[in-house]
Amino acid sequence: MPAKGVDSSYVLTGEDLLARFTALDAFLIEHQALWKPRPFTHLSLAWEASYPELALWLRGRSLEDAENAHNQPADLVEAPEPFASLAALSAELSAVGELPGHTLDATGHRLSVNVPGRKWQQIEAFASRLSFASQPTHWLDWCSGKGHLGRRLLGSGQQLTCVEYDPQLVTSGQALSQRHHLHALHVQQDVLAADASAVLSATQTPVALHACGDLHVRLMQLASAAGCQQMAIAPCCYNRISRSEYQALSSSGSGSLLQLSLEDLALPMSETVTAGARVRRQRDTSMARRLAFDLLQRQVRGVDEYLPTPSLPSAWLDKSFDDYCHDLADLKELSTVGTPDWAALESAGWQRLAEVRNLELLRGLFRRPLELWLSLDRALFLAEQGYVVRLGTFCESALTPRNFLLLAERE
Repeated sequence: MPAKGVDSSYVLTGEDLLARFTALDAFLIEHQALWKPRPFTHLSLAWEASYPELALWLRGRSLEDAENAHNQPADLVEAPEPFASLAALSAELSAVGELPGHTLDATGHRLSVNVPGRKWQQIEAFASRLSFASQPTHWLDWCSGKGHLGRRLLGSGQQLTCVEYDPQLVTSGQALSQRHHLHALHVQQDVLAADASAVLSATQTPVALHACGDLHVRLMQLASAAGCQQMAIAPCCYNRISRSEYQALSSSGSGSLLQLSLEDLALPMSETVTAGARVRRQRDTSMARRLAFDLLQRQVRGVDEYLPTPSLPSAWLDKSFDDYCHDLADLKELSTVGTPDWAALESAGWQRLAEVRNLELLRGLFRRPLELWLSLDRALFLAEQGYVVRLGTFCESALTPRNFLLLAERE
């Protein structure tokens, strides 16, 4: 663990990468009993017996209280211990500085048209942090969609290749590049396929802004094998992988005793900043009903454990609560649900949602440390491939919580 008072907010590079990874690894392993169990699937959590005052305090808070603290759980300074101590350590271990920025060339006429405002702001922030020892000559926009990022980066005398799996996006992207009179090649390619290496060459500078899970990992593997001198990656969706558990990329990660399931890997993704009031209400209603049904199914089955239920269309929320429960019981092949007090059961679901959301705040203290651990595993992998790596942020978390950026270049 770093000593108290050490400034840990600078951009991480060199020996700092391994030192921080080691400290985070110890922190996450020591406290995994606090952040691995999900309150949504357990009526009670094992750690509550060890910290009854904290558990009681969290369970006594409202759903609105939980919502207000969701993105910044460390701000709950009034929470009983060990919350505040863990929050302080979490903040220290996950502090990383912003990568230095530079002023971008003025954008081409109407280049940002038809790009959602928040997405364009992310592109601008990402592009302004890209600085390499040698000027890129050929950008490779990985999992490019319509190629908005690549077009923003393309400068005079440079080339651009956009690689995308969806043929409709490839066609739309090619049309946009032609409309803006930009010379860009849009390629349809499954980047996970065996022949994906054919789209990369050593002269290219690959960039990936929020390519999910296996997709950005594949880029790091192929780009390093192809001899690319530099790359820039903002990771996203660490749980979008083909395996049932995480396979570390670096030798340090492989040597860790930390084992991560898909549920564990989803923890960093639980921070959201974009949902509107209607979407939040719909989400809350869905979760409250699921939690109420969970109480019901435990009673009906006589088994005190969570029963996974499938993702349901939003139209299910238009059903009456009792119809919702009857239909979901039929879907799960439960013979009968009896005639409970439906109003009381629905109310219990909302009460449980408030408790779950507040108990989740403790897990929230480990959200950023786990994401940094995962990003450092990627940084250390690239360092092992001969790259000098810088790890920092490219924007404020209010723009996107997935704001870590890896800059890698070979000397």
